[in-house]
Amino acid sequence: MKLSAKAIIISAITTISSFAAVVYSSCNVDRCKTIVCANNGICNKGACTCAEGYVGTNCETVNRKRFTGIWRVFEKGSTSLAKQYSVNVTEGESITFVNIANFNNLFTQPVRAYVDGDRIIIPNQRLQGKIVWGEGSLYTTTTYGQYGGITMKYIVQDSATLVKDDYGYEAAIDFSDASDWNK
Repeated sequence: MKLSAKAIIISAITTISSFAAVVYSSCNVDRCKTIVCANNGICNKGACTCAEGYVGTNCETVNRKRFTGIWRVFEKGSTSLAKQYSVNVTEGESITFVNIANFNNLFTQPVRAYVDGDRIIIPNQRLQGKIVWGEGSLYTTTTYGQYGGITMKYIVQDSATLVKDDYGYEAAIDFSDASDWNK
């Protein structure tokens, strides 16, 4: 039986097309096929994008848990003497909020803060005749266990006299040092 040139060409094109389709599809592997992102995280190009309040390779960690626990504080304010004391950071009203008990070794009410990545932010708030605000950042990320550290910069301002006690927040102005928190 004699094959025509047309049949050979069609057969060759079909074979090459099939081969190209297999090669193309094998090169475009779905990198998210084997990745499971926890806590409503979404896989994008092989990496998890975490929902607010979660961190980790697979969004497995509640971010604020890295900040909770008892911290030993070492600090000296711009108008106060050096002191050491403990604060207790507990979970707040939502997945990103925390409460800080014994803040500045002064407040009997907890100071509210929220976490964003490796930062903790204290929004401006009035407590016990004082106004407090500031922020801090983890300088070690192993705070899941017993070790960790936060560099905290904040201000406590008297509501009546407006006198500020600065803990590194306005260091460029008053040369104050940040508060150091350790687990």
